[in-house]
Amino acid sequence: MENFSFIRRLSQIGTLLQTRFYGVEVGTDSFGNRYFRDKKTPPGVRERRWVLYKGEPEASKVPPEWHIWLHHGADAPIAANSPYRKPWQKPYQENMTGTDQAYLPPGHLLAGGARAKATGDYEAWTPDA
Repeated sequence: MENFSFIRRLSQIGTLLQTRFYGVEVGTDSFGNRYFRDKKTPPGVRERRWVLYKGEPEASKVPPEWHIWLHHGADAPIAANSPYRKPWQKPYQENMTGTDQAYLPPGHLLAGGARAKATGDYEAWTPDA
């Protein structure tokens, strides 16, 4: 069961109302999150931008190309064929900490707790007394 927070629900209702009356949809990312900006921005005032998350609101669900747009680092999200994209870049993955898909290094208790034995290059430190 999802955690219920009255204040959080009120905040979400406020964001949905703001989006309905004052927002213009700019796009959607691969996770299904939808991105908006204000319909009208007064001169000299920075445009407001926001995201409506698909599912649980979690900031790590925002991919880099949309993060740069949300924080006014670019006028539009970076396109897939942009020269800023490099062949060595991995596809974006949201933060899995706290889920059953989180990375557990060898020897972690939840990963079986067995780690490789120390080899002969290990020497325990003892303070000089």
